[in-house]
Amino acid sequence: MHCQTLVLGAGIVGVSTALHLQARGRQVILIDRDAPGSGTSHGNAGLIERSSVIPYAFPRQFSALLRYGLNRQPDVRYSLRHLPKAAPWLLRYWQQSAPGRLAGAAADMLPLVQRCVEEHDALIEAAGLQGLVRDKGWIEVYRDPALFDKAKAELKGLARYGLQYEILERSQLQGREHQLDSAVVGGIHWLDPKTVSDPGALTRGYAALFAQRGGQFLHGDARSLRQAEGTWCVDTQRGPISADEVVACLGPQSAELYQHLGYQFPLGIKRGYHMHYATQGGAQLQHSICDTQGGYVLAPMARGVRLTTGIEFAASDAPGNEIQLARCEALARKLFPALGERLDDKPWLGRRPCLPDMRPIIGPAPRHKGLWFNFGHAHHGLTLGPVSGRLLAELLTGERPFTDPAPYSAARFD
Repeated sequence: MHCQTLVLGAGIVGVSTALHLQARGRQVILIDRDAPGSGTSHGNAGLIERSSVIPYAFPRQFSALLRYGLNRQPDVRYSLRHLPKAAPWLLRYWQQSAPGRLAGAAADMLPLVQRCVEEHDALIEAAGLQGLVRDKGWIEVYRDPALFDKAKAELKGLARYGLQYEILERSQLQGREHQLDSAVVGGIHWLDPKTVSDPGALTRGYAALFAQRGGQFLHGDARSLRQAEGTWCVDTQRGPISADEVVACLGPQSAELYQHLGYQFPLGIKRGYHMHYATQGGAQLQHSICDTQGGYVLAPMARGVRLTTGIEFAASDAPGNEIQLARCEALARKLFPALGERLDDKPWLGRRPCLPDMRPIIGPAPRHKGLWFNFGHAHHGLTLGPVSGRLLAELLTGERPFTDPAPYSAARFD
């Protein structure tokens, strides 16, 4: 079999890329060893995060570094065994998080963040998935008055981004989410983002739209990718398939492909967990809630209330554990006392693909004609899947891109 373009990886980034290429007339085959939306796209907090205009940076304050160094915090945990291997990447991340460089990363990411909701909206409408999405925003809550005051003061620095939000004092927060513990001092309700009740189902719905429009999905192994006589070939359930172009959208598995081809991108993995819970007494969360001090999110999902943890630095293939989840669960039961029994047999473990300069790689491979990359979206794969898929498709087809692609070039590392 032969096609114009292969897209490797059927997470939210890969499926969105396939849809945008298909819309521009490309004959596309989408390939993954698992079903669409099975990986990291399945297990996130379900936020289409229009308000995250500042990337997640490495802490710079000495007090924070000391606190995390004790390895007892709920929001960030590390494996002592993995730390020596991760240290060079963490140092690079810390360097890129200096104020000036962080401001540069924020400026470079803004064109993608600004368009994230509208790009999702177009696909949601076309796929008929409105029932999975709510436009009520999300709320970050504070248990410490000093931290709440600091967060309110920092809002002034975000004025130029035109974000919509409401500051909720204690009584206002209780009026909006009366099931929360009354000891919570207040919150900030971010109104621009949308939330998804089943991120995996959203990705599968986009994949179904791709199939309805004539696209093919096949099970195959991206690691078998090879180049011969000017074409690319990969092994699938239907046998080898060749193509003129291939787009690698493999998220945390990207290194398994690009290292084989001689690239050494500094891709790091931030692991995270989720668990679903029932609620007691018919209680319901009306919004997704982020405990800023605990670093976890409680999100109303189709299966129940999903608790998603912050960051764990450990070997990507290391067995999962419940240390971080247990810490977050203890805090969550105080914040939302109606949190009931666990609904999953074991915690779900996901892997976020992160680059130290807090920008993804979107664009052509520097040394291989016909090879393109779209990965490294860190905490915002769901958020940025459709918009980065659009940018990649514009570049590949020679269309004028909606924004300067230079900040996302693979050549910055090569």
